[in-house]
Amino acid sequence: MKKITLLLAFIGMITLQGCSDNDTDTDTISEVFEYTQVNFTSNNGYSQLLTYPHQIYTSDMVLVYRLSGQFQGEDIWKPLPETYFFDDGTLDLRYDFDFTTYDTELHMEGFDLANVSANYSLNQVFRVVIVPGYFGKKSNVDLKDYNAVVKAFHIDESKIIKVQ
Repeated sequence: MKKITLLLAFIGMITLQGCSDNDTDTDTISEVFEYTQVNFTSNNGYSQLLTYPHQIYTSDMVLVYRLSGQFQGEDIWKPLPETYFFDDGTLDLRYDFDFTTYDTELHMEGFDLANVSANYSLNQVFRVVIVPGYFGKKSNVDLKDYNAVVKAFHIDESKIIKVQ
């Protein structure tokens, strides 16, 4: 009887040792919140508070991208912080952000924001991408490339949450 028990224990150890979960991203949930008609004016101090539809985890990482145009029918998403310079090399304007577990605050910074083109200050579209703080094998993802982030974290763009 001892030999059978020992044999079963040995087989069990071999079986359990053969099981592994190499797919570390099956329990990570990334999501995207899209905000349209974001305006930067002197009335709001050239900043906007984007409130999330729900609280995120304190360990989550927040990435923010601004829709800067289209090329051949594809949206061009630029990561924040994003800076534009005058021809002489001085700062024209800059978009930046900070975040909490409840919201992201966008800031438009520059020397003469009142005279910045409406193309940069009114009706802007931003996507806030929530990524779990633990990357696992994905630490080599180019976070400046929105499309690379969407692909790496298996984000279904049809499930983007549009927030008003």
